[in-house]
Amino acid sequence: MKKFLSEFKEFAMRGNVVDMAVGVIIGAAFGKIVTSLVNDIIMPFIGMLTGGVNFSDHKWVIQQSVTNGEEIVTPEVAITWGAFVQTVFDFLIIAFCIFVAIKFINKLKKQPEPEPAPAEPAGPTQEELLAEIRDLLKQDLNKK
Repeated sequence: MKKFLSEFKEFAMRGNVVDMAVGVIIGAAFGKIVTSLVNDIIMPFIGMLTGGVNFSDHKWVIQQSVTNGEEIVTPEVAITWGAFVQTVFDFLIIAFCIFVAIKFINKLKKQPEPEPAPAEPAGPTQEELLAEIRDLLKQDLNKK
């Protein structure tokens, strides 16, 4: 059990796991901010442009609810396409905001200057190699 706990501690304290946890927490908070931006600021303008339409309320009723007086016997079955449109719109705005934030962060990061490529050691030229081969062949022929 002690070995298991020490392995878990080692795993949990790795930089990548901690970084990922921080990213998830910040992402959740950022998502709430963007959702509020969409719901409280952008959607009222879109609703005004579309004549006061609230997309969240739109649905396609497949089966009406069955009631017995005030008691609902069978609930309504409906496709809430307006909520889907709202969710897609939220996603697009969140994706755009994340894109802009990442571009901004990348601009703030100082781009490291590329290191100059190491100079290749000066080797013999093709002519020098051919001359060396010629000389070696001459030596072999002279030995025979």
